Amino acid sequence: MPLARSLSVTSLTGLEDWDDDLDLENSILFEVAWEVANKVGGIYTVIQTKAKITTDEWGENYFLIGPYFENNVRTQVELIEPPNPAMKRALDSMNSKGCKVYFGRWLIEGSPYVILIDIAATAWNLDRWKTELWDSCAIGIPWYDREANDAVLFGFLTAWFLGEFSAQCEEKPFIIAQFHEWLAGIGLCLCRTRKLPVATIFTTHATLLGRYLCAGSVDFYNNLQSFNVDKEAGDRQIYHRYCMERAAVQCSHVFTTVSQITAIEAEHLLKRKPDIVTPNGLNVKKFSAMHEFQNLHAQSKGRIQEFIRGHFYGHLDFNLDKTLFFFIAGRYEFSNKGADVFLEALARLNYLLRVNHSDITIVAFFIMPARTNNFNVETLKGQAVRKQLCDTANTIKEKFGKKLYESLLVGNLPDMNKMLDKEDFTMLKRAIFATQRHSFPPICTHNMLEDSTDAILNTIRRIGMFNSSSDRVKVIFHPEFLSSTSPLLPMDYEEFVRGCHLGVFPSYYEPWGYTPAECTVMGIPSVSTNLSGFGCFMEEHIADPTAYGIYILDRRFRSVDESCTQLTSFLYSFSQQTRRQRIIQRNRTERLSDLLDWKYLGRYYMYARHMALAKAFPDNFTYEPHEPTAAQGFRYPRPASVPPSPSLSRHSSPHHSETEDDERYDEEEEAEKDRQNIKQPSVTSMGSIPEWRRRSKKGSIDVTNSNNISNASTPTYPSSPSDPSSPTSSLIDERN
Repeated sequence: MPLARSLSVTSLTGLEDWDDDLDLENSILFEVAWEVANKVGGIYTVIQTKAKITTDEWGENYFLIGPYFENNVRTQVELIEPPNPAMKRALDSMNSKGCKVYFGRWLIEGSPYVILIDIAATAWNLDRWKTELWDSCAIGIPWYDREANDAVLFGFLTAWFLGEFSAQCEEKPFIIAQFHEWLAGIGLCLCRTRKLPVATIFTTHATLLGRYLCAGSVDFYNNLQSFNVDKEAGDRQIYHRYCMERAAVQCSHVFTTVSQITAIEAEHLLKRKPDIVTPNGLNVKKFSAMHEFQNLHAQSKGRIQEFIRGHFYGHLDFNLDKTLFFFIAGRYEFSNKGADVFLEALARLNYLLRVNHSDITIVAFFIMPARTNNFNVETLKGQAVRKQLCDTANTIKEKFGKKLYESLLVGNLPDMNKMLDKEDFTMLKRAIFATQRHSFPPICTHNMLEDSTDAILNTIRRIGMFNSSSDRVKVIFHPEFLSSTSPLLPMDYEEFVRGCHLGVFPSYYEPWGYTPAECTVMGIPSVSTNLSGFGCFMEEHIADPTAYGIYILDRRFRSVDESCTQLTSFLYSFSQQTRRQRIIQRNRTERLSDLLDWKYLGRYYMYARHMALAKAFPDNFTYEPHEPTAAQGFRYPRPASVPPSPSLSRHSSPHHSETEDDERYDEEEEAEKDRQNIKQPSVTSMGSIPEWRRRSKKGSIDVTNSNNISNASTPTYPSSPSDPSSPTSSLIDERN
């Protein structure tokens, strides 16, 4: 399964400049997804964060289409009248025929227009539309699959609207419609079967069959070429869904995926090679000073430490200043998300720290929602005891301060034997007795409904990590998403991530991976894998990912046991860093956030739209693809200073001073070098990018020269495939 070098993972500067190439005044962009103003999963994050740059580019000509759910609309959408006359006529026409279609602004950054379709209002058409789908596409939908039935209703209504809007336009615009995932795919198929004048793009964020196969503990990536896809889908009773997804892929003018690893998966399971990879980005908010995000880390870490003081009351026999917080978060997919590998690595790390008599303590959080009925009483008691101790200490502190103040007023030094009376000592003794505990601190913060069969808890029982005093690794399972209103750990997810030291995401199946990306933009190092889209993306762009706080775990070419050993090595190496080394690494990690900014990654969506226009409207747009050539562009160089990992530093012992000042490190110099490596996406062009041309109204062709910037501005840090130190040299050798 060789990884072919794709457009998205060669260079951020590999796209041409199209400033004058597309007339946006005469073009309309629709983006169709089930998760428009409807949070279900990661696609919601993609659309929500990308809305700002897309609105800036398209202005009033950008519309999102999604399902209408009243609860979501009340809190997220402002309903208004359509400003576009053709849009208003199209909506009025559909509403007059029994549909319920709403228009408004989504109250997120960018405030894009949204068109929300109430599928329940037209459910009486379901049987007729399913018959039409069978007649036109030979796809049959069973009556019992409600989600598939919703997809049929949503698809037919979307196609109805696009056709109605096109008919109501007096001057026919160039319409582009991008459909996300299989739930929106029926609308794309109908656009093609009805021959609507629409340029279509289909984006898959994860294939249906791939997710089902990986959940079944199949050796997925080594058997991609040998799967009987029809049989596998039928065995899992998702054949009709698979047909919907595959039909949308085959019908689209342009097919895109979010990562190179998903592109390979789609080529084998959906039988079409993606035209372009469109990586997922985030809205990156930069701080004016580097120390600001470090201060946020310290503040959030302090709040986590307060929770730890309560959770481990009676067993707080470790130094919180020498305690590191690791975490894993996401959907509760035990194997797909790598929780099994993480737990095994934690057990091995616990052994290493104990035999080496390390004074470092690790607290590992598992933030994965599971079925619970309430908070654990023992956990709530711990926070109550902590608060009681804090109140007692504050009361005595006030009395102590008052006596000290009065003694100083009369000019006498305080008599320390009289500063605390018997009542104060009684309060202190009662507080100390309240902290006595005869059981270990709880592993799980909630009462699990399926405690005896829970995968995480059973693994913890097997490896024998019960938060005992001798354990140097403590485990806390929080089976609920974090919230600032929680009485237990009152923190939002973003605040919690900022307070941790390392995010660990050793996923086996992860088409992109927003969790490590969010860690990166917040300056928190993370562990990812070469089977995740994020890990592959970073491995291509950074010469030494580890030095920048991006640890890439090999789960493609190593066994599970070898991957566990490698992860244990990463975790142990990280735990032996000094505080100063961790600060340096966080600074480097935060500087990588520009790589994940939609201002850069949004260019791949622009390219996909151009390609779709050229295929759908060949009389108005055309392109001439080149033969692929050797990859050009930049990669982040290895930092000039000593790498932060102790295994690579000049010190032979991990117990050296925390205040060492002899490391060759200049923060401003490094930051300036990294800034020079981040160029505008239009700086250079690649041989694999087609030359874009726009046909004029007279039929002539205007050529836009995007190579108007000298090649001298190209960064001088390319990674040579022959360089044995390059982390991707083995992959390149395999490709060749």
